[in-house]
Amino acid sequence: MASRLLRGAGALVVQALRACGPARAATHSMASRGGIPSDEEQATGLEREIMMAARYDLDPYNMLAPKAAPGTKEQPNLVPFITDKRTVGCICEEDNSAVIWFWLHKGETKHCSNCRTHYKLVPHQLPLSPWIGLPEIGCNVFFPPIKD
Repeated sequence: MASRLLRGAGALVVQALRACGPARAATHSMASRGGIPSDEEQATGLEREIMMAARYDLDPYNMLAPKAAPGTKEQPNLVPFITDKRTVGCICEEDNSAVIWFWLHKGETKHCSNCRTHYKLVPHQLPLSPWIGLPEIGCNVFFPPIKD
């Protein structure tokens, strides 16, 4: 009995849709040019945020290698931090398997006891998705960086 009602209801829906005219596609194909979608079209969530950030030369999650400075007292290697101190490991030579660990504190420059390379802490903002609001994402919310 129920199946007959469902079949009858389905037939009514089909008749109503045919009466409205030619059917339009209600879905949007991910592949804009047809075929296989690109990585940008297929990415979602965190992966999409990272791709959007990379498009604008941003590195919110510190995925890229840090830019090395000469390591002198005048131009130390800059280490990002979110607290008042951080542990730093120095590999003094490229093929060295030992790591020299030491603490860096806010406001001071410190050097490795083995190779005398200098390091300094610099404040780092936690990622709050600062690129939300770009037209490609389709959202108009923008989180400006927090200033101290």
